[in-house]
Amino acid sequence: MKEQNPGKILIVDDNEDLLKAAKIFLKRHFYQVDTETNPGLLPILMVNEQYDVIMLDMNFTKDVSSGQEGFYWLDRILELDSSAVVVLITAYGDVNTAVRAIKEGATDFVLKPWENEKLLATLHAALQLRQSRMEISQLKDQQQQIFQDIDSKFKDIIGQSPSMVKVFETIERVAGTDANVLILGENGTGKELIARAIHRNSKRHREAFVGVDLGSITSSLFESELFGHKKGAFTDAKDDRIGRFEQANKGTLFLDEIGNLPLALQSKLLAALQNREVTKVGANKTVPINIRLISATNMPVHTMVYENKFRQDLLYRINTIEVTLPPLRERLEDIPLLADHFIEVYAKKYNKDIRKAGEALIKRMQKYHWPGNIRELQHSIERAVIMTTRGVLQPEDLFMQKHQTPEKQEDLVSLDHLNIEDVEKILIRKALQKHNGHITRAAEELGLTRSSLYRRLERYGL
Repeated sequence: MKEQNPGKILIVDDNEDLLKAAKIFLKRHFYQVDTETNPGLLPILMVNEQYDVIMLDMNFTKDVSSGQEGFYWLDRILELDSSAVVVLITAYGDVNTAVRAIKEGATDFVLKPWENEKLLATLHAALQLRQSRMEISQLKDQQQQIFQDIDSKFKDIIGQSPSMVKVFETIERVAGTDANVLILGENGTGKELIARAIHRNSKRHREAFVGVDLGSITSSLFESELFGHKKGAFTDAKDDRIGRFEQANKGTLFLDEIGNLPLALQSKLLAALQNREVTKVGANKTVPINIRLISATNMPVHTMVYENKFRQDLLYRINTIEVTLPPLRERLEDIPLLADHFIEVYAKKYNKDIRKAGEALIKRMQKYHWPGNIRELQHSIERAVIMTTRGVLQPEDLFMQKHQTPEKQEDLVSLDHLNIEDVEKILIRKALQKHNGHITRAAEELGLTRSSLYRRLERYGL
């Protein structure tokens, strides 16, 4: 007699003769083999026992041949135990059904009547997969404990990719100082989260963190918003008001979208930073300020200096330390972590029983360009959570914008429906990719001046 495998097997099928035959054969090879004719008892069985492999019939009496009932119970099993290993069985199998079963979370697929040796080999492989999953789960728990301190320091920032580890290391080095920090990165990469993490880990963490979106402030309101005003200083000044600099006194001032600030206003900002004092609109007396400055932009400020669009002395003032955030397409290993995080957040918010994103969806997400970065991923997950009826998100649940893959942008424009702006954006993007973001070389290849290329970059949000 062969040595028993310590695995626990559950077989769910409405054919009692099949269950008896399977149990007689398998109990010689496995520690425990349980059988059940009613799939409705699966939740109770799984609560009372942790099975290593579940063999699940796809066609019960309510649904003889389509397999839909089997897919329903597959989904329920995975909701109850995310690491469950399920082998589907059916007498009406075909390639399409098998592919769908694997996509929806099944480990393997067998046809009945089966050959005993083939069935045994399938179950041994499934059991090894279960053991591997349990080991990975234990390792994740250990890793979570190891990184507990880091997680508490960088609350809300999700990522374990090498590029994000470098960002965390930079934050740890600079947070305890009063050095001014410039955060660079595309829209949606999480620049404000990084700014808040720096503040939270600084000596000023008990003081205010005040954020200002410079891109949304008009030139006429710039001084009033940042420096404050006196009552009667202008038509709508009905009361005295302190500006954002004073609000952030002894704390951190975060100037977002600083690259969008016009030159005339850059000089006023520079004066306040150099003198460490501000003057309210309509007042003569200066107010001393003590702030830690963090700025952020998605604009190429270093190149803008050479184009006379950004003051070099202001850039020197704000970027004692630079932190560059990678776009989501360059940190693909973080996508599963981000997806799980947002699924958990929105499943709770909308009271939905959704556990995770399926493997097929993760693969599709990792092939997508994510022009909107983490913000786009977040909104896509929220829509999917609201609209889906599944417990595990699948590719068809997630709506993505027209930019499907970074390497195939040219395929997105049909020759039957040419749009000059779409073509221009593709050419600009390809030129920048070819020259690794070097503006001068890209402009030369496109036959444009640097300033013309910058105008197009701004227009298209590239």
